[in-house]
Amino acid sequence: MGWNSWDSYGTTVTEDELLANARFMAEHLKTVGWDTLVIDIDWYDPTARAHGYNADAPLILDEYGRQLPDPVRFPSAADGRGFKPLADKVHALGLKLGVHMMRGIPRIAVDKDLPVYGTDYTAKDVADLEHVCKWNPDNYGLNQKHPGAQAWYDAQLDLFASWGLDFLKVDDMQTPFHSDEIAAYHRAIAKAEAKYGRTIDLSLSPGGWVSTNYVDFLRDNAQMWRISDDLWDRWEDIYQQFARLARWAPFQTTGHWADADMIPFGHIGLRAERGDDRQSRLTIDEQKTLLALWCMGRSPLMVGGDLPTSTDDTITLLSNPALREVTAGSTNNRELVRERQFTHWWEDNSYRGEFIVWAADAADWADGTPSAHAGGHYAALFWTGDDTYEIGRNIQLQSIVGLDARDDDWTLTDLFAGAPGGPSDVRIEGEGADRVITGTIPTHGALWIALDRH
Repeated sequence: MGWNSWDSYGTTVTEDELLANARFMAEHLKTVGWDTLVIDIDWYDPTARAHGYNADAPLILDEYGRQLPDPVRFPSAADGRGFKPLADKVHALGLKLGVHMMRGIPRIAVDKDLPVYGTDYTAKDVADLEHVCKWNPDNYGLNQKHPGAQAWYDAQLDLFASWGLDFLKVDDMQTPFHSDEIAAYHRAIAKAEAKYGRTIDLSLSPGGWVSTNYVDFLRDNAQMWRISDDLWDRWEDIYQQFARLARWAPFQTTGHWADADMIPFGHIGLRAERGDDRQSRLTIDEQKTLLALWCMGRSPLMVGGDLPTSTDDTITLLSNPALREVTAGSTNNRELVRERQFTHWWEDNSYRGEFIVWAADAADWADGTPSAHAGGHYAALFWTGDDTYEIGRNIQLQSIVGLDARDDDWTLTDLFAGAPGGPSDVRIEGEGADRVITGTIPTHGALWIALDRH
């Protein structure tokens, strides 16, 4: 659970802006689980701008071609100090700091044929000029058949670990899927962790077309991996994640997470790649849907809006303790129902939307925290249509709690009870085996509940 600068500041975030978000997180969100801040792409480009990347940018590098922070945007990094002073300030708040990196080696390092730290090789020896990123011009690939390629990543990670970084989002790794590069980066992290006695989490991007067949490899090499391309504040982007999370939910394990991407809530677009300065265009109900789906799918939660200037409704949504509770304390997460709904079943042109139901079992957290709903269950009921949806009596309680427990006494807790928009219209009706979960779901909305046995 953390914050990433991409949705609000694109390539241009400054030290002051990062620290403002860190202080806000420490004061308002840390107690409910938010604890990581990530500086996204091009923190080493002094010419970084909104709405795109710069070809032939004068990247700031050390004598071995390793990226250094732009000291204009990050004054504490001057004189070769890197991100250590900033990491120290973030750690003092009880939080973690991460940065974005691109796969490969800077083109400037190759053009200058800089030495690879700790070896007799140079950047030209280890570069792969064929396997380059299709959308960012900063780097060449690395030839992983050359021993100097591993040495390059080892040196880069040694520098990052010396700064005290806790998290690395490494891009251009999965589309196409560069398994040799991922494994090399993982080995470099492991060496840095052993040397400096600290852990560094690895997040892989982007995620288009990532096959579940890679899951064992991904678990062995990373803590997070994206399962989509960039997600922004439009309903279509959220809708596409239903199928992806349903596909990946059975593979989620604590510590190794399929990632449905950043949460475009709050004040975004200040200097971003896409769109202009705005509060998120998602409705409150669409935001609730995203949060319930991400948590039921056990996706990491990385919000993108500038926290100090986001709306009170945004902060209230992010402050919901159920976010951490369900993501950390659920198991057997799965999609139960997905049905296309029509005004008249015999008329194709009367399609309204999809009614989707997820369920999970409440469980103790991996760190030993007892479940808030021991022996209970979680459920989320979603509606993708453009009108409101009356559930009717189609969702039997026993379909969530199980046939063996259908006659027990179950009580319902609305996990969005304190959220903007007021409590949900959701309830249990009926008796015994005939009990159903029913209610009304607003446009693009969700009902999110816990069920406890008494």
